[in-house]
Formats: sequence, structure tokens, C-alpha cells
Amino acid sequence: MKRIFCAILALLMLSGLAALFASCGSSYDGEINVYNWGEYFADGSDGTVDIIAKFEDEFNIKVNLTTYETNEELYNLIKSSNSKYDVIFPSDYMVEKLKNEDLIQKLDLSKIPNQKLIMDRFKNMDYDKGNNYSIPYSWNVTGLVYNKTMVKGKPDSWATLWDKNLSGSLLMFNNSRDAYAIAMQMCGISPENFTKADVDKATEKLKEQKPLLKKYAMDQTFTEMENSQSAAAPYYAGDIYTMMTNNEDLVGVLPKEGSNLFVDNMCIPKSASNVDAAHKFINFMTTAENSAANMDYITYASPVEGAKDLIDEDIAGSTLVYPTDDYLDKCYTFRNVDEDVYSYMQEQFVKVMS
Repeated sequence: MKRIFCAILALLMLSGLAALFASCGSSYDGEINVYNWGEYFADGSDGTVDIIAKFEDEFNIKVNLTTYETNEELYNLIKSSNSKYDVIFPSDYMVEKLKNEDLIQKLDLSKIPNQKLIMDRFKNMDYDKGNNYSIPYSWNVTGLVYNKTMVKGKPDSWATLWDKNLSGSLLMFNNSRDAYAIAMQMCGISPENFTKADVDKATEKLKEQKPLLKKYAMDQTFTEMENSQSAAAPYYAGDIYTMMTNNEDLVGVLPKEGSNLFVDNMCIPKSASNVDAAHKFINFMTTAENSAANMDYITYASPVEGAKDLIDEDIAGSTLVYPTDDYLDKCYTFRNVDEDVYSYMQEQFVKVMS
């Protein structure tokens, strides 16, 4: 029936009634602009669900997706541009920073009924008591990945990233918060709350490491490790699981010192132009089925009750993706720090890298 109607409209268009063509074919009732980490939605590849297409089909709302590599990149864009993003995905400490600077808006939880499915462990976290500004999307920890053909023994410590025997084949996080956290742990400093003096101590540790590095990297870590181009690197443990599936010589380790337990969240910026659709999008992503589909793809852990039962058994059974409670007890979660300390850390990291 629709094909016949469209054919008639096409003929009318040729007669000069082009305006009628607008009603032929599909159209959306609205659109939202989403700013997320790279490769952070199931996209239909390798038998996964195309989660964006599923949302578009269900709500007839077009999703315009843009990606970033670090929380700082996200912050700088939201802070200093006229961008009109409707949903963003900041990590824990960045939620707190954006909230404190009035850059994200309070959620209407009545429009996100699925928020009741969030596991108790991830509700009311210090960075957003009451989850008034954020809904958890995923969680995981940072870990260490090494190539067993290039590294002797079985390293189990962040100290591996300062191993002079691996000089020229080591990678380090190319973002200040993660890099300084590891250096602070090596210096016996808490990465949760710290001072400029603590930054100075960690800076010296990073300077000590700099000559040993091949490069600072984020997404490039996948290529470097999966193609056996580097010997060892820190990265997010769920991503390390993915790397290991693509290179049998890779080994993933949760460092004995403990690591960062991070939670990535969904928020709505103050500048959002389609707030109602943003709430629909967040609620949609918070069902057990849809959360499981995304976690199957990104190999992170889901904060949604029941999602783990729907995730691939190998992923759900991996301690890289779902660390034990004993290990999580050794982990820390980032909090926002004073602006002058945060800026100072950023400045020192730029100096270290240059």
C-alpha cells in the first residue's frame, strides 16, 4: 500500500508538486544528540543487537552519535562550546564536577522508572547522592595487560609499568586522572582525595617512567596490544578482556595494589534541546535486556539487576569484567577534587608528556 502511494507522489512531484514528496517514506518524530565514549553501544556487529537502531525503531527518534576518548575531552566541550548534546556519559568524578559547575540538569526520575533496577551498590554513590543527576550505565575497574611472549614471569603489580627491562615497549594512560592515580598508588597516596603536594610526588614518579614509555595512549592501546606492538599497558579491565580474545598471547591482571572502580553514567546537560527524548533514551538503556546487550558488546559490567544473567557466560564469568567482592574492597572510586588542584594536575601532566 505504501509503495503504491509513494509511486503516485513521485508522479505528482514530476508535475511540479514536489512538496508532497515529503510525506513519502519514513520520517522521525524528533532527534537527540548523544555524546558517548567510542565503541560504547552495541552496534549489531558479531551477532550483537544494534541498540541505537532498536531505540530509533521503538520511539521513532533519530539518534545523532558523537564520541570522545576521555572525561576531560567531554568536559572541555560541554564547558566551553555551544554544543547541544542531550545525553552524555561521564564517569563518576566527572558527574560531580559537571553537577558542581551547573552543567548538567536534575533528572525527572518519574520519567526513568527503570532506575529502580539499578543495583544497590551503585545507588546513592558519593558523587551523586540520590542519583538525582545521573543514572549508572556501566562499571568496571582498571587493570594491567601484558604480552607473555615479551614479558618475563607473571607480573601482578603496577610496578610493571616502571620495569626498565621493558623500556620502549610500555604504554601509559593518556589522561591525567588515570595516569596520576596509578602513580599515586605507587607513591602510597590515595587517588580519591589529594593535594598539590601529592600531585608533585606523583609527577616525579611519572617523570621517572617517561623515558621507558613507547607512548601515552587511549584507544590506540587496542591496536598496540592486539598486534603485539607493545609489551604492557594499563587499561580498563573489560577492554583487556576484549584484547585477549583477539590475541592469545595477552594476559590480563588485576594489580595486587587494587585499582580504580569506575562507574560511567548517563546525564542530561543543561543545554539539552530535547529533554523528554533524553529521558526516554536513558530509561531505554536501563532495562536488563538492553543493558545486557550493550555489556555483551563492550564487555563491561552492568549495574542493572538481572542483566548479568542475560550476558554471555564467558563474559559474565570473567573476573576482569566482574571482579570478586574481595578485590572490589581494595578499589577506590574517583571523587571530584578542588578546581585548583584539578587544574594543577592537568598542567603538570601536559609538562610530563611534552
